[in-house]
Amino acid sequence: MLDHVFTDAIGALRDAFEFSRLERQAFEERFQVDVLLGDVSWATSYGLPGEGLPPRVQADVGCSWPTWSQTAYRSWYVDEELTEPPRIDIEITYRVQRLLASPEPRAVLAVLPVTSPDVGGEKLTRSGPTVESIYGGDPDEAEYAIEVSYEGVYELDESGLADGSALDEDFNALGGWIASTLVKLGDLDLTFGPPLED
Repeated sequence: MLDHVFTDAIGALRDAFEFSRLERQAFEERFQVDVLLGDVSWATSYGLPGEGLPPRVQADVGCSWPTWSQTAYRSWYVDEELTEPPRIDIEITYRVQRLLASPEPRAVLAVLPVTSPDVGGEKLTRSGPTVESIYGGDPDEAEYAIEVSYEGVYELDESGLADGSALDEDFNALGGWIASTLVKLGDLDLTFGPPLED
């Protein structure tokens, strides 16, 4: 296994989600390296247990490790001097799907705070909603979905670079926040279609 602060962050996030009893959507996980630019990214999806596939509500989580963060991390690792703190870009997208009627965005935003809990002293900030209309073979029958994203950065200080337990502490709050937000979204008065798979 790779011994790197970015993979430590991925492990800390996974632990936080599993501790919160969230269910990972196994086929949705991706770990990618941009061979031209050098950026590394990881993306996964979690839902509530027993929702079927696809789940009614899910959280899509994405983290990226830019090339300049790798340069700063390597400089600290080799020289033990932190000139510029590396950072992980984080995006969490809440998705409500399998809807049989177009959702009212205000109802969804009412249960979503403007910012996330603290993540290492910073908060993720909410963006505006996106509503999708999904058509199958019959153009008169549609399914709908709505997404709202939170974006921000997690800046690593020397203690976070030296000891992975700081990552566990900082990311722990995200697991509980995501789980409780998914429950609130699932409790909205919306009409859902059946899952494709149980």
